[in-house]
Amino acid sequence: MDSISKKSFHTRSNSLPLRPHPVVDDVDEHLCRLKASAAASSSSSLSQKLGKVQDLHDSIDNLLLLPLTHQALVDNDSVDDLLEGSLELVDLCSMAKDVLSQMKECTHELQFVLRRRRGDDITNDVQKYLNSRKIMKKTIHKALKGMEKSSSKTSDESSDIVTLLKQAEAITYSTIESLLSFMAGPKSASKASRWSMVSKLMQPKRVACKEEGSNTNLVEMVDATLYSIKSHKSNVLQVEDVQNLVRKLDSSVDELEDDLERLYRRLIKNRVSFLNILNH
Repeated sequence: MDSISKKSFHTRSNSLPLRPHPVVDDVDEHLCRLKASAAASSSSSLSQKLGKVQDLHDSIDNLLLLPLTHQALVDNDSVDDLLEGSLELVDLCSMAKDVLSQMKECTHELQFVLRRRRGDDITNDVQKYLNSRKIMKKTIHKALKGMEKSSSKTSDESSDIVTLLKQAEAITYSTIESLLSFMAGPKSASKASRWSMVSKLMQPKRVACKEEGSNTNLVEMVDATLYSIKSHKSNVLQVEDVQNLVRKLDSSVDELEDDLERLYRRLIKNRVSFLNILNH
């Protein structure tokens, strides 16, 4: 998705004026920090990356207020691509928000079942959750496939300001893609891999605490645990452990939802700025 290397980015950046505006430098620095970040593979690292992308778009909002940016956009043939890209980002972010909203609803229902029907057979309720997850994963993977097609579009840029904006668009796409991939998990998982995840939940507390800071995907762990319950292996799991796992997932989803909402508002603001520039 984010196919432009850090090295090539600096090559393009060095073509900026010898004394660029401080806001241009600020956008450049945010982009470099994001490109240097490791690929997000856990909810915590995703939340941190979303925060950095929010900061990037705050800087872009300032960049779009500069006269030199107005001139660069008005005189550049890529402005239509940038405008279309801003709309695609808003739509994509909106779709990701819907996914998180659905996930939160599922985890809330699951917590209610675990709390109220403790000790009873919850196989049917577990299957209901897994069915919802199956539909959600299918939707996400379809969207990710569409993102691959969108990312293949290229255009010639004759302005370094436009280059910065295209870089920001690419890194934002990459971040939302990471979020969606996190929520979807793998397309399919073997019984062995699922059981390996469940076994982590059964480890001694001191070992489990060590795992706490790892990049284990909570979404995958909840799925694996529920598949185990569905397979009538729930007797080896402590209800409290399952409840705690689902509670952690719910908390992570809440945090990601808040981060994504803030990013969505910034993307809307940037798009309005694009439109204002074109209308003047």
